[in-house]
Amino acid sequence: MIAQRVILTLSLVAFSGVAAGFDFGKALEERINKELNREQPAQPAPAQQPADTAPAQNAAPTPPANQKIDARQLGFALFGDYSIEEENRIGRQIAGNLLGAVQLVRDDKLQNYVNLVGNWVAQHSGRTDVTWRFGVIDSETINAFAAPGGYIFVTKGLYRRLNNEAELAGVLAHEIAHVSQKHHLKVLKQSSLIGALGQAASSKAKDSDQVVQNLIGNGAEIMARGLDKNAEFEADRVGIVYAARAGYDPWGLPAVLQDMAAIPAQDSRTALLYKTHPHPAARLDALGEAVGGRLDAVRGKEVGDRFYRIP
Repeated sequence: MIAQRVILTLSLVAFSGVAAGFDFGKALEERINKELNREQPAQPAPAQQPADTAPAQNAAPTPPANQKIDARQLGFALFGDYSIEEENRIGRQIAGNLLGAVQLVRDDKLQNYVNLVGNWVAQHSGRTDVTWRFGVIDSETINAFAAPGGYIFVTKGLYRRLNNEAELAGVLAHEIAHVSQKHHLKVLKQSSLIGALGQAASSKAKDSDQVVQNLIGNGAEIMARGLDKNAEFEADRVGIVYAARAGYDPWGLPAVLQDMAAIPAQDSRTALLYKTHPHPAARLDALGEAVGGRLDAVRGKEVGDRFYRIP
């Protein structure tokens, strides 16, 4: 039932089939570049901000010359938050972009199993206001992705390297933490599109998808550039806590990071991973410094006997 629900839910966004051996990283980057370089329609409003003056990811957005930001827009940028409906629409669009480049693995048992584990871990995240959806995508690259609204994806290449359910739970918990901590939404709020989103983020846009349309390019940029390294470190710290709360060995995620750190840097399967995440060795160091011996007494389970292995 869960696998059917996942496939039905994700069928809301179009995705194309790909042949075995498909270069997912290259296809996704091409799709992202197309989104980022897409010609924007002319705007009737004067003095639009030039694209090459967009502020840095973490810098405060600068309004175009001679354009005033009203109090409502500025208030949203500084103190506002996306509604759950807006978060869901944003996540659905980003997930659709991803699934437009690569399809889910055609294995109902696998998808059902990953959803069971993922939803169990997500129940310990505190985010009960989203519908969590998990999937394994048909790519031999080594990576995992999250989008607002509870969309979580693991590549087949990464899944094949896992040894037990605790490691799977750790990987999923890291991505769940991105959603629970709203890392992607924070990037969107700080982006150069804030000025253009003034009206879309207001109450006038609640019944439309204008906010999503304005965020398509930026959603692609998140997938291309990744989150700030501090967000990745936080997701590691929070993720191992979620996994431990769910009863798993909290060292499942560190075991995966250790395995990935041993992969040669020139391996093409990790090319996109290293573009969107700090190196696994750096993540291990940061995690070790933050956690210390606080979890030494935690006795979770690895659950290797029921771990579903891809045929």
